[in-house]
Amino acid sequence: MAKKTQNENFNIIVTTLFGLEEVLAEELRNLDMEFVKVGNRVVTCSGNTRQLYEANLWCRTAIRILKPIRQFKARDEKSLYEQVQKTDWSEILDVSMTFAIDAVVSHSTFEHSLYVSQLTKDAIVDQFREKTGERPSVDRVRPDVRLNLHMHDNLVTLSLDSSGDSLHRRGYRLQTNVAPLNEVLAAGIIELSGWDKKSPFIDPMCGSGTFLIEAALMAQNMAPGLFRRDPYGFEKWKDYNEQLFELVWNTAEAKAKSAPQAQILGYDLDADYVEAARNNIENAGLGAIIKVEQADFFETKAPEGQGVVVMNPPYNERIQSDDINLLYKNIGDALKNNYQGYDAFVFTGNLEAAKNVGLRTSRRVPLYNGSIECRLLKYELYRGSRRNGAEAE
Repeated sequence: MAKKTQNENFNIIVTTLFGLEEVLAEELRNLDMEFVKVGNRVVTCSGNTRQLYEANLWCRTAIRILKPIRQFKARDEKSLYEQVQKTDWSEILDVSMTFAIDAVVSHSTFEHSLYVSQLTKDAIVDQFREKTGERPSVDRVRPDVRLNLHMHDNLVTLSLDSSGDSLHRRGYRLQTNVAPLNEVLAAGIIELSGWDKKSPFIDPMCGSGTFLIEAALMAQNMAPGLFRRDPYGFEKWKDYNEQLFELVWNTAEAKAKSAPQAQILGYDLDADYVEAARNNIENAGLGAIIKVEQADFFETKAPEGQGVVVMNPPYNERIQSDDINLLYKNIGDALKNNYQGYDAFVFTGNLEAAKNVGLRTSRRVPLYNGSIECRLLKYELYRGSRRNGAEAE
């Protein structure tokens, strides 16, 4: 593997959740990445080492940031084994280091990703045995180096995982509720809402506060990676530049705004959720930015003016409602009566129940919450008289 200087560009692969690809692409463009191209749950681009570090720290909708080692065709076991051995693994690993391989296989002669992972592991450790008589160990939980193997139509891309642990694990959550929202998904939904990061932002069913915290991080220009407790994957790489990463980290800290930039409010009827949200908010250092109250959404009123309300009501999946259809009807009534002038976004995995909201959607964005197919539904809550039948379903 040819060595590259710190300032030289290389290909980068960034994974994300379905429906957030364009949001992620914009984040990468804002980091001055080049050749940004959107795929299915992935965005490819080109950048240097500093930008790789910055992407891990700043990207709100990235899951993993990968640095490809090489790409090749592998039609059978022999060719896969031989191609993997063409990489000089001593440039990436020492025998004293641990590693793990995450394999994803689709539309290939190989049917099982676990088998592909095992074969790749064998090729790596056999190379070390032949050269040194020793081999590095596998650690699937906390490896020093995490490798990613993606095989589609027998085309293999072998990459180094620069993130290590998934980037959705920000590190600020101490407590969650029964159905916690993935932080990357929450951030993506907020970006899709078009919130200007200045007007009021409200989550009236806030649970453990993920929407609120992600919104506050955006408003305060705080990099989500600053809360990370575990090292990034690239910190164990042989070419890791500690001084450069320290510069990237210190620059991110300096960009954060301390004075509140927007009114961010959360409500929940459950006292335990309110306590969990407040604990998470304090852990994120955002106690002065976010206000959370125990309150029934149906009795709340929005602050005067315009703003954004985002909510993730029960779907009758992990959290059950006594009458899901009535719940959604009441949500629609409360939005219409108490949140006039706001743009409302309801994220739900129960599309039948959502029909009971009784308001016309101006936008429907397909997303997934885990394996649950969902929609982000936008309702424009006009003040005063109805316009163009905007409130007729």
